[in-house]
Amino acid sequence: MAERGEPSVSDIACFVAVAQTGSFTRAGEELGTSKSNVGKAVQRLEARLGTRLFQRTTRAVRLTEDGETYLLAAQAALDGLREAEQQLAARRSEPIGRVRLDLPAGFGRLLLPAFETLRRKHPKITLEVALTDRMSDPVGEGWDIVVRIGELPVDSEMTVRKLCDLKLGLYAAPAYLARKGPVDTIADLAAHDAVVFRGPGGRLRPWALQDGTHRRELSMPSTLVLADGQALVDAAIAGCGIAQIFDRVALPHLHAGRLVHLLPHAAVDGPPVHAIIPLGQKMTARTRAVLNHLAESLREPPHR
Repeated sequence: MAERGEPSVSDIACFVAVAQTGSFTRAGEELGTSKSNVGKAVQRLEARLGTRLFQRTTRAVRLTEDGETYLLAAQAALDGLREAEQQLAARRSEPIGRVRLDLPAGFGRLLLPAFETLRRKHPKITLEVALTDRMSDPVGEGWDIVVRIGELPVDSEMTVRKLCDLKLGLYAAPAYLARKGPVDTIADLAAHDAVVFRGPGGRLRPWALQDGTHRRELSMPSTLVLADGQALVDAAIAGCGIAQIFDRVALPHLHAGRLVHLLPHAAVDGPPVHAIIPLGQKMTARTRAVLNHLAESLREPPHR
């Protein structure tokens, strides 16, 4: 009766080695094992298959007809495994495959040009990107890299890499300022409409301002509250009021004339930007390539 269970790769390799060398002894030498172990491996295969794979004499070892049939399949299987191993080895050394990123809604759009550069540099990487301001679970949701703005709690299950620092400033659309009047001092803000951001924790984010040598916070009466960072920028551009926006996010709109920077002297240092990478197995080449590219893209301070 044939033995149950799947044949092991090592048993198949022993069989192929015997077939190729015509000798149990030479097969053992090639594989770094004993003649006895090679013989037992072939016996296990024969017992499982219920047939003889070799004709054995004192002078020669030859394949039976069944053995020739099995050899073709065994060689194809081992070749397939070797090819898969080579592909996996290449993946470890060359950035290949999909990388899943979770980015803040407004800030993440700044990185789209950087992704195009990354694509040219590493054409075998595929990016899957989500833009959201909610606090994602990197492990539970299967993200490779999560980028978040602000200080992060200590978590032994995460690797954290700082990408850059931000500044916070007040911005409004030219059309809004033409309608509501200029802002020359902090006191002038009281007569204006405020577009305020509600953070993931549910707290309204006060405006932080540099007033001379002191940093102060203003809890402005809001005309519009938004929990989406990109919507905050869009609302300011649309003329809904004044919003406090990160400098890197506002800069393209400032250059394009869609926004005006109000009270530049009152801008304050903002929170840091971190990349969060779940721990576990060694970081893949593709994840490391994307992480390094993000850090390089954000290394230089924004040009004001």
